[in-house]
Amino acid sequence: MDNKKLVETIAANLGRTTKDVDKLVDALAGILRTRCGEMDSVYIPGFGTFEPKKRNERVMVNPTTGKRMLVPPKVVLGFKVSNVLKAKLK
Repeated sequence: MDNKKLVETIAANLGRTTKDVDKLVDALAGILRTRCGEMDSVYIPGFGTFEPKKRNERVMVNPTTGKRMLVPPKVVLGFKVSNVLKAKLK
């Protein structure tokens, strides 16, 4: 599902306009970006936790050329599903 379909589905379920829901989704993404950029986790009750994780630098070998490369450290965003959502999906 892409962003447009997500916004349309949420708008239909809530009885709101797609413009209002688009602002809401953008605000949520902005909050996640800001808080996770500060290495803070974001917990959404009944949904899950977004958690930034630091990946250390490492040496990678290109399988086709055999050339070794250094991959720089980076921060990735992890997601842990809440038990409530996990139970509903089963």
